Amino acid sequence: MAYKDEQLNEEKVFKDPVHRYVHVKDRVIWDLIAAPEFQRLRRIKQLGTTNLTFHGAEHSRFNHSLGVYEIVRRILYNFENRPHWNDDERLLCLCAALLHDLGHGPFSHSFEKVFKLDHEYFTQQIIMGDTHIHTILERVSPGFSKKVADVIDKTYEDKLVVSLISSQIDADRMDYLQRDAYFTGVSYGHFDMERILRVMRPIDDQVVIKSSGMHAVEDYIMSRYQMYWQVYFHPVTRSAEVILSKILHRAKYLFETDYTFKLKPIHFISFFKEKVDLADYLKLDESIVSYYFQLWQEEDDEILRDLCERFVNRRLFKYIEFNPNQQMNEWMELYQLFQEAGIDPEYYLVVDSSSDLPYDFYRPGEEEERLPIHLMMPNNELKELSRHSEIVEAISGKKRTDHKLYFPKDSLDDLRDDCPAKRRIFELLYGEGAEK
Repeated sequence: MAYKDEQLNEEKVFKDPVHRYVHVKDRVIWDLIAAPEFQRLRRIKQLGTTNLTFHGAEHSRFNHSLGVYEIVRRILYNFENRPHWNDDERLLCLCAALLHDLGHGPFSHSFEKVFKLDHEYFTQQIIMGDTHIHTILERVSPGFSKKVADVIDKTYEDKLVVSLISSQIDADRMDYLQRDAYFTGVSYGHFDMERILRVMRPIDDQVVIKSSGMHAVEDYIMSRYQMYWQVYFHPVTRSAEVILSKILHRAKYLFETDYTFKLKPIHFISFFKEKVDLADYLKLDESIVSYYFQLWQEEDDEILRDLCERFVNRRLFKYIEFNPNQQMNEWMELYQLFQEAGIDPEYYLVVDSSSDLPYDFYRPGEEEERLPIHLMMPNNELKELSRHSEIVEAISGKKRTDHKLYFPKDSLDDLRDDCPAKRRIFELLYGEGAEK
């Protein structure tokens, strides 16, 4: 039997708190899960620093990747023998679903911004490079790894396959909303996924939803909206991410200025030099990063030492609402006052902005074209969701942005009362007559 068709002697299952069970029967999928590059995802948390706000959020990219695979497996089971669906794409969809987050690094997005990295690029590098994953995929058929990479890159010719992994209602989002809600303990991310899976239909180059399932999709979109503002953009989580980013920036700056670390940061050197090869990338996970943060609490550099101690012991920055577009004069004055007070504003006065577009209609020509969700009416006519749903229409195309200013209030409190800058800093942060 060809490797691509090979089945396990008996079905394997992973017990899962969200989907109850993740089912594996394909030998290819079982081998991919066992590959070192996939096992590495156990050491990358799904939600980065969110566990400092919601203490249950300790789940990993490994958990999530299995969940996305399971949702796609269920979708494809429902698609069997339907018009417009090519069952030859089944294994490709399952592999792409399983491997879609393979390239995430430690603390994901914060880490990427500091070192100018792109996890999707590294996902493709792992799939196409000298790795166990690549060897397994090429056993399916020569060039199969390129097909998987193309699906994840959204360039694969069959857009229906791409839409299962990446669209406004895809397996990726359906898993992380439910999984993140479960592990954070909030109620916002729950929706009737089973209903959505039952009303999904493959049509030409997209997945559409039977109009009878519209209310389940409305619930899904509102769940996503709530999760972003109540969990993903939680200001305490953002405070931890601000400190994390500043630690990495400071360590990079010290390396570039020939500072002598007590222990040479060998795992970071290629990142500091911005010449990261795949082998170095795969060696760095969150346990390694946390190890260095522990060590750096003993460094001679005062800023690196303080920031690491704050992160490790959850001594986070406080925050206020602050719009830099409207408060530039206050920002410039605060920056100057922090310098006068001996608190480096580059590391201790940070504006952070979060924004999200909960649902968008089609905007051709934009940098990121978002294909809308279509409803299939009883007469088989397709209608864009926001044209039929008043709830979705109300939030469609509306981008919400939130600005916060982060600072170490404990350090400000510790300033001497005769420090000329102290009173003015508190007035700017908390209003006239503010007490420290």
